[in-house]
Amino acid sequence: MKRLRNPRTGIHQGDVTVFADFENGGAMWTGSGPRERRKKIRFDEAFASPPAVQLAISLWDMDTSASIRAELVAENVTAKGFEIVFRTWADSRIARLRASWTAIGDLPFADDWDVQ
Repeated sequence: MKRLRNPRTGIHQGDVTVFADFENGGAMWTGSGPRERRKKIRFDEAFASPPAVQLAISLWDMDTSASIRAELVAENVTAKGFEIVFRTWADSRIARLRASWTAIGDLPFADDWDVQ
């Protein structure tokens, strides 16, 4: 996690393979209709509250004989992590996908009081 000069803001980044279905004949490559893959991400350090998460496709290997249909979203974002969700549908064939992510949010601070 990168801490900015403001000790209350943190940036955490990563790049992960979400799936690779070409080698093993997985559903993203051989299937049709609605399909989904999820990849859980855990932060090295927890944020103080759920951060803003931004995703980007850093690698995609797709068959060009069909239309390319895809959705990439972050779901179930908490202070400790989130899920990368990739969806496709119809006859799209995806061999593999890697996603990069950036989380920016509020960090716990030593002077914070937890009054309950």
